[in-house]
Amino acid sequence: RSQLFLFFLPGGLLQERDKRAKWNGIPTLLQKLYESSHPNSDLSHAHSFLKVLSSQLSMEAMSFVTEDRKTAQESTFPNTYTFDLFGGVDVNNWLEFRLTALFLLTVNDDLVKDCLSVLYNCCICTEGVTKSLAARDDFVLFLFTLMTNKKTFLQTATLIEDILGVKKEMIQLEGIPNLSGLVQSFDQQQLANFCRILSVTISEPDVGNDDKHTLLAKNAQQKRNASPSRAEVNQVTLLNIPGFIERLCKLATRKVSEATGANFLQELEDWYTWLDNALVLDALMQMATEEAEQSSTESSDESSLATSPLRHRLPQSMKIVHEIMYKVEVLYVLCVLLMGRQRNQVHKMLAEFRLIPGLNNLFDKLIWRKYTASNHVVHGQNENCDCSPEISFKIQFLRLLQSFSDHHENKYLLLNSQELNELSAISMKANIPEVEALVNTDRSLVCDGKKGLLTRLLAVMKREPPDSSFRFWQARAVESFLRGATSYADQMFLLKRGLLEHILFCIIDSGCTSRDVLQSYFDLLGELMKFNIDAFKRFNKYVNTPEKFQTFLTQINSSLVDSNMLVRCIVLSLDRFENVLYPPVVEVLSECCLLSYMARVENRLSFLFRLINIINVQTLTQENVSCLNTSLVILMLARRKAKLPFYLNALREKEYAEKYPGCLLNNFHNLLRFWQRHYLNKDKDSTCLENSSCIPFSYWKETVSVLLGSDRTSLCAIASYIDEPFMDLDRDLLED
Repeated sequence: RSQLFLFFLPGGLLQERDKRAKWNGIPTLLQKLYESSHPNSDLSHAHSFLKVLSSQLSMEAMSFVTEDRKTAQESTFPNTYTFDLFGGVDVNNWLEFRLTALFLLTVNDDLVKDCLSVLYNCCICTEGVTKSLAARDDFVLFLFTLMTNKKTFLQTATLIEDILGVKKEMIQLEGIPNLSGLVQSFDQQQLANFCRILSVTISEPDVGNDDKHTLLAKNAQQKRNASPSRAEVNQVTLLNIPGFIERLCKLATRKVSEATGANFLQELEDWYTWLDNALVLDALMQMATEEAEQSSTESSDESSLATSPLRHRLPQSMKIVHEIMYKVEVLYVLCVLLMGRQRNQVHKMLAEFRLIPGLNNLFDKLIWRKYTASNHVVHGQNENCDCSPEISFKIQFLRLLQSFSDHHENKYLLLNSQELNELSAISMKANIPEVEALVNTDRSLVCDGKKGLLTRLLAVMKREPPDSSFRFWQARAVESFLRGATSYADQMFLLKRGLLEHILFCIIDSGCTSRDVLQSYFDLLGELMKFNIDAFKRFNKYVNTPEKFQTFLTQINSSLVDSNMLVRCIVLSLDRFENVLYPPVVEVLSECCLLSYMARVENRLSFLFRLINIINVQTLTQENVSCLNTSLVILMLARRKAKLPFYLNALREKEYAEKYPGCLLNNFHNLLRFWQRHYLNKDKDSTCLENSSCIPFSYWKETVSVLLGSDRTSLCAIASYIDEPFMDLDRDLLED
């Protein structure tokens, strides 16, 4: 209403009110802009008014950014407030229609830029403007058409990114007019910027509620949404664009010296659109200072300017950080695509376009440069957090490696030819056949140089400070190389490089207290030691005092959710070794403190009781469901030895000793009923359980069925060990 009233006020009255209210002439400017933006008006007049508005709003927007994006209620932005008061927030009444009209009528690039500037600055300071714009799909799709103009591309891309960030429903990429032609028209720099937008459109939205992350809620959501999500549809749309993945691989692997720009002034203009975080400038200045401290004998293209004056080196430092920021967005898009339903198709293309060898060539010079100081920063595991470009780059790089290696035969592309030969030699010496995936690896697509990417990663992993959160991502990346069917050669390759001793040092001697880091090391240690007698020998050699072993047990017992995968590995390995009469194995069984500890039935029962007790159906998540599977492994191995009744009876006795009969076994019964619904779903991949345990999935299913048997006379049915008064204590929980 105030906006409509504005256009009928006499100019004098409006100016008088303006002075009293200190509106800085904004209502008058809006009035003049409205009058001069009709189809038959001289748009040069409209442009002059728009420039003044743009300037006033830009100053407040910059102030807003430097105040760490406080809300408008926490900071004072009088110009933006006045703009909102007279129609800024109500986009339909003035902002959208007037500016959209200018977009459609003008061929003046500067006028379009100023229109975009007004919109963007309003979005920065006033969330209501952004939400109003996001609510109109036609306007959002219209903005994409402006990206064909190189002179207004960056401003348009930045505005679209802000709008999509608050949009309630994800935009469908297939709705963008001629998307394929648009993307193919981008130069490499524009494509990198476009990845910032794509990251919003191909990622599943974060529901922001822990309850909805439970497996129970996820399974229910999947039943309701049987068709592919918008994010999945958008991923397919991108993969159908000719040359898209190839160009992303080139962007991800190009050297800084290969990045070209029109000129330095253009580069500065590009940078303005990225400076929504003061950490970028901090990183830039820190790099320039660090480079100055380097020896003048360094010869890499990224540090060859180290001896020149700071003012001459600054553009090169800027170029490095700029390229790093581009690569963060590109790697994120590739990582999301690798985790999608078209994973195998993406894998094939990434291998064909030599992404991994390209990243290997960048590792020392850019990804993990020796003089980077940011690797000493303790940093959270949330990939969306606000952090410096180099930290984001490293984390995104490690997440990509994890996704690339996880349960896929292309993991051997992380090695070079010599290292592949080493794996073959290990298999030959042990008199075991080579892994089929290794034999089938295309040697023309593996890493070049003296070291492969995995070996380089191991080297920097050992140098990482104890509490650095990069350890979490590094361990996850290395663990993904080992996951799947256990490979003795893969394990020995890493054992020979001192990985086990490094892990044990971090767990026992480094003083590391981060639960995330410790969990990642427990998981990695489990994969490294599983079924490997040499690994247990090395463990016993390092943990050579009762004090060290007690410290190790304390770390395991402090959080079974974090360490249960290692417990599972020890139980499985012990079971296999006990069935082998080979003298070296018998010797390790008798001497290894870890195996001896797990061989005692009271210790296995203690783990079993606690594993069942710390979870229930309502709290099961992707993080803790492993506790249920580990408890099942313990009982499956007991069943193989006809000891299942003994274990179930021990759980019953524990219930009565703790004075809550029926609670534990009823909870376990509910968990197993959920297990059946979850893992017997046709969409679930049961091969992970089978490969990780070397127990056929059919035996998993059979054991669960036996435990859930309704015959109370069966000694292997949970129901037989729950007294009638306590039966079905939690009967309705699963249905609820």
